[in-house]
Amino acid sequence: MNSTKTGHLLTALRVLMSNTKYVSHPLQAYIVPTGDAHQSEYLANRDKRRPFISGFTGSFGNAIITTNKAALWTDGRYFLQANNQLDENWTLMKQGLKGTLSMEDWLIKVLPKESYVGVDPFLLTHEFWTSCSQKLNDAGLTLVAIQDNLVDLVWASYDRADVPLSPLMTLSSKYTGRGIGNKLESIRTEMKMANCDALVISALDEVAWLLNMRGFDIDFNPVFFAYAIVSADRLYVFTSLERITSEIFDHLKSESETELILEPYENVLQCIESICNNASGQIWISPLSSHAVVNAIPKKRRYLKPSPVALMKALKNSTELDGIRNAHIRDAAALCEFYAWLESEIKTNTITEIKAADVLEDFRKQQDDFISLSFPTISGSGENGAIIHYCPTEATNREITQTELYLCDSGAQFRDGTTDVTRTVHLGNPTEHEKECFTRVLKGHISLCKAIFPNGTNGYVLDMLARKSLWDVGLDYRHGTGHGVGAFLNVHEGPHGIGCKPRKYDAPLMAGMTVTDEPGYYEDGAFGIRIENVVIVKFAETKHNFGQTGFLTFEPITLVPIQQKLLSPNLLTEDEIAWLNDYHQICREKVGALLLQQGRMNAMKWLQKETEVIG
Repeated sequence: MNSTKTGHLLTALRVLMSNTKYVSHPLQAYIVPTGDAHQSEYLANRDKRRPFISGFTGSFGNAIITTNKAALWTDGRYFLQANNQLDENWTLMKQGLKGTLSMEDWLIKVLPKESYVGVDPFLLTHEFWTSCSQKLNDAGLTLVAIQDNLVDLVWASYDRADVPLSPLMTLSSKYTGRGIGNKLESIRTEMKMANCDALVISALDEVAWLLNMRGFDIDFNPVFFAYAIVSADRLYVFTSLERITSEIFDHLKSESETELILEPYENVLQCIESICNNASGQIWISPLSSHAVVNAIPKKRRYLKPSPVALMKALKNSTELDGIRNAHIRDAAALCEFYAWLESEIKTNTITEIKAADVLEDFRKQQDDFISLSFPTISGSGENGAIIHYCPTEATNREITQTELYLCDSGAQFRDGTTDVTRTVHLGNPTEHEKECFTRVLKGHISLCKAIFPNGTNGYVLDMLARKSLWDVGLDYRHGTGHGVGAFLNVHEGPHGIGCKPRKYDAPLMAGMTVTDEPGYYEDGAFGIRIENVVIVKFAETKHNFGQTGFLTFEPITLVPIQQKLLSPNLLTEDEIAWLNDYHQICREKVGALLLQQGRMNAMKWLQKETEVIG
């Protein structure tokens, strides 16, 4: 990848850091977080401040610019990408590795006492603001809120995108299974138990879920910029009023079964202050909301707990689960057609990473209820597959060959569900080393998928099941093993997940959740391997029920064959072979029926070939 030159941007930012027109004190450092005002993972083009100022385009990373240094923190998914994209002005801080200083510790090390550190208060969570401010203060530094975002001021001289105002769409109970009024009832029950007068909802996917609406303000994520506030008898919605059509208004009014108040997006702080002035109870606000929003509530009135909507959204109802299953069958049909095409075309034509991604998208578009991709397709051939969240560009685009592994991680937004699937294939003759690595990744995938565990178990308890076969020979991977997936919502969803470390607000795994099972292995400069299915958490049938807690297991709903050419059968147990044969039989039955119905015979032949029983 080619780095973007950033010296002129950093010079302009440093001038603003000392300009008292925008800052009350000259700043010795300025923090550029990765998120937007709603702490979204994926961003609208207008909010990509850190990519603009640093040149690093990964979905996670925070930057700090001092008067003479610039540093960027990111995690193991992006070490290779960041190393390629950052120019000579930047220092890469490999977050999570031993010896890497945290942002606060780095600031304390490089800045003199009595220094001022600025940041846009809308872009930091309240929780991080509180801990960071305290740590800096103890070291003689001061964290200050800067109301005019300094990166925005630099960006104004360039081609910054406009405020997104996509049209909004409504979802009927055919897709959601619950009306707005029913959801409000559940929220108010939680509010009453917590003795709260109101709940402020700032996460975009939570607002979209509550309102049974979707938008397109952020590529790949069917959300729209909005806040919502729920009180005992009112529903406040803050968004751009110009896109509230009569259809949208009627939907909100009829479904909410409560007094509806629509306000401009920018009025949210003013309204929070008004609610606080006119009520005496607690206001529920997530500590993961922005510091600016939380700070609008007096300290004594804050009920700082994760939003109850996050868990409600994660627990899919039967209508949502049926929709998600059906979406995955259609998605699998598109993928079968894609891999059949790829195997045939590569023999006579040049196929690049971008070409493959484009063709796969075209196949998905042919399926019913397709809306968009759910994230940029990770189409990585050979060494590019080792870049965990790689996205091909014209500068990095490699040919897919018959001598290298090809990793494709892709997904779609359908009106009835969101998909996310990774398959790694070899279109020639894989080496024994590649086969062993692939087989060990598959063993971990199967081990996790077959797990039976007590209700209420957190995902990190299960993580080692996916890694053990790799650990046995001294291998591992630098990313989590599973994330939640929305129902026609964000492809990455909390509050649960499966990773190697516990997270503060992790919710335990519960029946009705969706989560991915995606172990991998990556050799820098050579290849990447990942096998990813979306699975549903469901109750398991067990002989006993210790403590009457109930036990859970996983149901795989991604139905795309796993390439048998890449297996070392001698490494698989009889149980693992039986699991793979059973899984492939389900793929053949469910996806095959749709392919036959659609007359996609080449894809059907490929599916039959790839799902043959192994002994």
